[in-house]
Amino acid sequence: MTVPLADLLATARVVSLPLTTRFRGISTREALLLRGPAGWTEFSPFVEYEDAEAAAWLAAALDFGWREPELPSGAPTRIRVNATLPAVDPDRVEDVLSRYPGCRTVKVKVAEAGQSLSDDVARVSSARDFLGPDGRIRVDANGGWNLDEAEHAIHALAEFDLEYVEQPCATVDELAQVRKRVKYMGIPIAADESVRKAEDPIAVARAKAADILIIKAQPLGGIERALRIIDEAGLPVVISSALDTSVGLSMGAFLAASVPGGLAYDCGLATAALLAADITTAPLLPTDGQIDVRRIDVDPALLDRHTANPPRTQWWLDRLTRVHALL
Repeated sequence: MTVPLADLLATARVVSLPLTTRFRGISTREALLLRGPAGWTEFSPFVEYEDAEAAAWLAAALDFGWREPELPSGAPTRIRVNATLPAVDPDRVEDVLSRYPGCRTVKVKVAEAGQSLSDDVARVSSARDFLGPDGRIRVDANGGWNLDEAEHAIHALAEFDLEYVEQPCATVDELAQVRKRVKYMGIPIAADESVRKAEDPIAVARAKAADILIIKAQPLGGIERALRIIDEAGLPVVISSALDTSVGLSMGAFLAASVPGGLAYDCGLATAALLAADITTAPLLPTDGQIDVRRIDVDPALLDRHTANPPRTQWWLDRLTRVHALL
């Protein structure tokens, strides 16, 4: 979809939202919001991403803001979501997870720089204690282990009845080898970065390197392209997000509601609970372990309150201009 740059700049607002807990090495989340004919939309690739990678995020933003998603007949109006547990100390686990009322699933961040496997084990153990035996635990290494480290870590964490292990290693070849090594344990391997950061997002499925794909609307270019990838890959999927504002999360919720046949796994769309502030008086926070499938009305007062400072605003507007030229 092509939208004139002037139209984007006319409504562009850059916000900086504080986090409740440091996550991915950041304590604030910046995002650029746009208002199109269909409603508010979000362009928020992480600041370290190059313009070429950010282009898919802008394509997704334009698609969501300038075209109303068409939900299939009988689509759900609420989506089951998981809690996300950053790499916190075990004594903070209860405090973090209490922000996700009703969530039966927790994704635990592991392989954090500067931490050890014993830290991961302690954190996952505390999450299991919080959830009880019937809860679901998945761990996410963000590609932080090498092949042998991944195998060793999965063995160490297996006692906590893992739902799956997300992106244990960085490359598709390593994922394929880890999957073979732990297959006898019955623990599935999920791919995230090997889907959303790959030139060919289907390559990991074609290589039989994963059992599950993590699908995110913004990095994959929008709802329609994500649905095409899901159809072509032919694997179970988890719909997730990238620490979006509630506007970006709503895009993910529409994607989740559109997946043919429904979803077997809870979605990673509850990360508004990690934000200490949002840009709406009705954020997409989980209740009873679910979020609504709906558009977000941005509150002007909150938008003004959390507007990024002038240098950061200009940085994002310059980035928007450069990325727009790539589309």
